[in-house]
Amino acid sequence: MAGTLFDRAVYVQRKYFIDEITSLDEVFTFLEAWPEAKRDLAYDTLLKACREAANGRFPIGAARENVRRFLKKAGMLAEIDDVPNLGQRMADRNIGDA
Repeated sequence: MAGTLFDRAVYVQRKYFIDEITSLDEVFTFLEAWPEAKRDLAYDTLLKACREAANGRFPIGAARENVRRFLKKAGMLAEIDDVPNLGQRMADRNIGDA
């Protein structure tokens, strides 16, 4: 399913963690969990765009952008600067002169 992978991840701000979406499969999983009471026109439009992208009739990059906009509208988009850098965090844990 290499054709359904995004060129770069989209990050979702959850209550206690940041989730990473890297493919259409992950978008579909995210949308399945979306509360039915919040499923509006934006939800339907995103779902349709992702289905079309999965069938090769819509550009994967445009589908990713739609996911990003949907998350931003929902107040759940985590900007890349908000995502902690694991390498930096591990470097901060050095003990002594190590």
